[in-house]
This record gives sequence, structure tokens and C-alpha cells, in this order.
Amino acid sequence: MHRILFVCLGNICRSTMAQSVMQYLVDEAGRSDEFVIDSAGTSSEESGNPPHRGTVEKLRRERIPLVAHHARRARAAEYDKWGLIVYMDEDNEWALMRLFNNDPEHKCAKLLSFIPEDSSFRPRAHLHDGTVRDVADPWWTGNFDDTYRDVRAGCEALLATL
Repeated sequence: MHRILFVCLGNICRSTMAQSVMQYLVDEAGRSDEFVIDSAGTSSEESGNPPHRGTVEKLRRERIPLVAHHARRARAAEYDKWGLIVYMDEDNEWALMRLFNNDPEHKCAKLLSFIPEDSSFRPRAHLHDGTVRDVADPWWTGNFDDTYRDVRAGCEALLATL
């Protein structure tokens, strides 16, 4: 069983989008019984709120069902529950390392790190210095299209590895 937790800051944009996209992809692949997928945030400021209207609208346009979800904060006690904890940016990584005691089992990975370096995906996920770029937060950019492009590519690459 693959147990995946997607994480971003508030859990109303990127991680909820990733949860919905990944669920859609595993359902389409006929592999739903192999996965448990959830999402959470590193902050509690949006706890209890529904997904951002931009996320809802983008998923609707892409004909991807939105998972039933209300924002929540990730908890240290749930580390052992997940086989993989997938985050969106370096700030999420920093918060998760603090929350999960420096990730002793190496379960945490940036979403775009699943895209191979030699991929034709544009813009490239891997930067010239070898680091993996962040999935931009549409809360700040307002650009849910670019966020969706990155989330979809990252989830497809992740599923291909599983």
C-alpha cells in the first residue's frame, strides 16, 4: 500500500490540487486500491477552510474531481502513518524537517524531484545547479495554470515510479 501525504503551506491550493490530481491518476490507472492519499499544510492559518476557489476552478476546467477536503495542519505524530511525504517548496521542506525531526526515514521529497533530469518537461524541474525548483504558490502568483502544470507533471512522474 502506497501512503502519500502532499504538503504545502496552507493546504488550500497546491497540496489539495496534488491530492486531487494524484487520486484522479490512480483511479484512471485502476490502482485505487493500492493508495491512500491525503494532504496537509505546514501552517494552521487555513485550518478548516475548503480548497481555494482558484484550485476548485482549475480542477473543474481540467475535469478532475476535487477530493472532499478541508485544510489541516500536518502533525508530528502522523509521520509513521505515511510512506511518502511530498512537499511543494523549500519553505515546506524546512518546516517538515522541524516537524518530523529531520525526516529520519527519508520519507520527504519535493514534488518536482520525481521528474527525471533528462525529461522534456518545460520549464525544467531541475535547475542548472542541480537543485529542484519549487511549485509556485498560486496564493501569491494568482497563476493556477502554471501550478496545475507542475502538479500534474510531478504526480504523473511520481505515479510512474510507483
